[in-house]
Amino acid sequence: MNTGFEYREQVGPGAAGRTVLDHLATRHSHSSLAVWRERIEGGEVFLGDDRAAPGAILRRGDWLAWRRPPWEEPPVPLAFAILHRDDHLLAVAKPRGLPSVPNGGFLEHTLLRLVRARFPEVTPMHRLGRGTSGLVLFAKTARAQAALKDQFRRREPERVYRAIVYGHPDPPQGTWRDRLVWDTRALIQKETHPGDPSGMDAVSHYRVVERFVSTSLIEVRLETGKRNQIRIQARLRGHTLVGEKRYVYGPDSLRPVGFARQALHAYRLHFRHPGDNRPLAFEAPLPRDMSDLLARLRNG
Repeated sequence: MNTGFEYREQVGPGAAGRTVLDHLATRHSHSSLAVWRERIEGGEVFLGDDRAAPGAILRRGDWLAWRRPPWEEPPVPLAFAILHRDDHLLAVAKPRGLPSVPNGGFLEHTLLRLVRARFPEVTPMHRLGRGTSGLVLFAKTARAQAALKDQFRRREPERVYRAIVYGHPDPPQGTWRDRLVWDTRALIQKETHPGDPSGMDAVSHYRVVERFVSTSLIEVRLETGKRNQIRIQARLRGHTLVGEKRYVYGPDSLRPVGFARQALHAYRLHFRHPGDNRPLAFEAPLPRDMSDLLARLRNG
């Protein structure tokens, strides 16, 4: 039995035969299925003395163990950087590891809670995944919210991300077009056929910024904005993001670069000011962990 964990549970007859993921998401439903899947795939849950797999079948008498949930002890400093603010809007840089809005077990330690502690009137205009860092835009008035919402609906804002991926995309710049469908059980995006009525088009424009021995720094401009879009589109072409734990293929040996989260950063945003319609452009510098990763890759 594994020791050194805050939480341990012995499998009883009612849980025997179920998968680790199904059992934890049902028995400990304070966290969503997606959160439990992420924690298990991230190596935070043990079955006996080994890291558990989401689909591992439980047997009576087995021991499950996991550490204190990250929403009880925030995994990163609770801080954000203000990039711009005026009477209409607020642009901030979100750190990695901090959810944008409440979801699943993450109810208190979110970017929205932190921002509203200083600016109670704001409304987020888009969101980033917990493991993604970068620029997030907030509206400060109902009029600004309506104007920005209309811009996003028309796909007018230019949203640019930077990512570090395995391999070297060929050609070095181009467009990714896919038909994606959200799997409501697995809580992931999946590729589907063009005629699937439940599918939605996903379009991204990419270019290689820098090549390394077995990885590349790429810049991706979103034409559409589906959930996890860059992560799944890169994966579909064999260019899994460094640090990715969900959208992967093959054994871990194919992904030898150690990194604590998916190497994805919301880098730049161009849009029109909701008050006077003038063009605006903001950039969120790469955070320290991605800068350090790039330095490692440049040194071979």
